[in-house]
Amino acid sequence: MKLSMKWLADYTDVSEYSTKEYCDRMTATGSKVEGWEELGDDISGVVVGRVLEVAPHPDADKLVICKIDVGAADPLQIVTGATNVTEGALVPVATDGSHLPGDVKIKKGKLRGAVSEGMLCSIAELGLTLHDMPQAVEDGILILSDCGLDTLPKPGENVKEVLDLTDTVVEFEITPNRPDCLSVIGLARESAVSHEAPLRIKKPEFRGIGNGISSLLSVKDDAVDLCYRYSAAVVKNVHIAPSPMWMRRRLRAAGVRPINNIVDITNYVMLEYGQPMHAFDFSCVEGGHIIVRTAHEGETIETLDGNERKLTPNMLCICDEHKPVCVAGVMGGANSEIVGDTAMVLFESANFNGVSVRRTASALGMRTDASSRYEKGLDMMNTIKAVERACELVEMLGCGEVVDGVMDVVAKEKAPTCIKLEPEKINALLGTDLEEDL
Repeated sequence: MKLSMKWLADYTDVSEYSTKEYCDRMTATGSKVEGWEELGDDISGVVVGRVLEVAPHPDADKLVICKIDVGAADPLQIVTGATNVTEGALVPVATDGSHLPGDVKIKKGKLRGAVSEGMLCSIAELGLTLHDMPQAVEDGILILSDCGLDTLPKPGENVKEVLDLTDTVVEFEITPNRPDCLSVIGLARESAVSHEAPLRIKKPEFRGIGNGISSLLSVKDDAVDLCYRYSAAVVKNVHIAPSPMWMRRRLRAAGVRPINNIVDITNYVMLEYGQPMHAFDFSCVEGGHIIVRTAHEGETIETLDGNERKLTPNMLCICDEHKPVCVAGVMGGANSEIVGDTAMVLFESANFNGVSVRRTASALGMRTDASSRYEKGLDMMNTIKAVERACELVEMLGCGEVVDGVMDVVAKEKAPTCIKLEPEKINALLGTDLEEDL
């Protein structure tokens, strides 16, 4: 599990500790740290520049000479072959002596006889992709004013700060008996206790509109031994677009590729709460009915990875009136995939039998982030919190209107686990002197 320290700060404050001190204490209290990484550490000397002038290179048809304001007394002269650089544009400038990912060092030099005092950077040269910066031109210079920034930066500002490229990511080895720690909130609990810091977890809130979800959706659980709880929400008037930069950065830090706002919300909630979620294009759910059942003999489904999967009667599926639309706990179907013109979305947050999910994933040869969590056994009380958080994020990002209410089908109430407190055994193990009435 990769934990962004910026994300952790939403829930508890451990800023008084160095990264090494934090990791040492977490390991000492049972949350083993494999290592940590300083994101953006391989970038230095890259600043924001404003293009003042673009002129043709006198000796090269495919090159131009730019005058760039980087907040210094005199503008820099930089030669580039990029075709998307225009006067007034804000661009990343690697100045003389700067470093870029891949151990690249930029030095002042000449290009076809013209002095070049640095380099204008593309997303690739900053170690980014179109998934990180979907508004960028892949084969051109990154134009910062096109990146959806809340405020435009000024010449001379550090590009790492402008693009939120700085973070510390700590990687934990999570043992099979601690699936609760496969989440930011789970590790925040451990961090708060280990560092004697307050823990801040608030209940997700959303407004909701319309006549209620029951007028649009019905859910039937025909496999109560395999699906313990099925919670769902519906969002209408969906606007598919890239997620905001802060969300894309947090997903990337956790090792998840950003896709679009709706899919990113499901991944974000899974990482934050440890509860896998799935989003269906609601127009593809025939009849507005969700039926949780095992597959029929001979049924197949094309999963989101583009492969046709042959299902067997012991595999749990999420279906509409006529067909499977998801392999439960493993992967969704291509027949209900979120696409650019999706207008209504169904969020699924369910609790499945871990053994069943593991056997299905193994038989189909497709172990996923979701299945790896389900197979360890998850808290069935977490499904509502997760779907409410997804709805909260939809309203926060302005990417749709949440239909009032949450559909919640519980197969059977789970009795709380009671653990007998035995001070004498605790004291013998820890060498403490605790009393039962402490």
